Amino acid sequence: ESDCHLTADGVVVLFHDDDLQRVADDPRKIAEVTARQLVEIMSTRGGLALLPDVLDSFPDARFNLDVKAPAAAAEVGRLIARESHRVLLTSFSDDRRRAALDAARRGGGEPATSAGTGILTRVVGLLAARLPRLAARALDGVDALQVPERHRGLRILTPRLIDLAHRHGVEVHVWTVNEAERMTALLDAGVDGIVTDRADVAAAVRRGR
Repeated sequence: ESDCHLTADGVVVLFHDDDLQRVADDPRKIAEVTARQLVEIMSTRGGLALLPDVLDSFPDARFNLDVKAPAAAAEVGRLIARESHRVLLTSFSDDRRRAALDAARRGGGEPATSAGTGILTRVVGLLAARLPRLAARALDGVDALQVPERHRGLRILTPRLIDLAHRHGVEVHVWTVNEAERMTALLDAGVDGIVTDRADVAAAVRRGR
């Protein structure tokens, strides 16, 4: 699972933050530096991953790509068009997600896609209002729901949400889960995927199932 930003010279980089403040004590936005400058800045901080390089270097890996910047959407879509069989495209913004999806389609690709916040909010609200048919319609065109268990005290992940999604061929992925016991409980509850900072723990849980 990687976040996509666009540098000043139009290169898609996999970078969590939209600026360099936390990582390099540099207030500039990712969009304000070139890829070459960013490579240099990150050379002593673990290196930098460029999306084209990562796709080439790991040809058998599957990617969950989160479009974090509006300017990155079209370029992300263009880059993944030929690799869409192994990419799930997502964004908190449905507009960014759709823009990237449209660009991928123009390149002949059809990546899987996960609902943005707007669609997810609609689904959760309609389920709470006991309007499952309308909630199901809101799932049209998405392949996955990526959700936290709770948000601001509100329970997002529920058995009804999992059941609705599965009845309509939509996977449910939960973020961010780092404890083995919680991973096991979620898998037992029927979720299809887990986003984690602890790949080692997730791998151990998977081996034990």
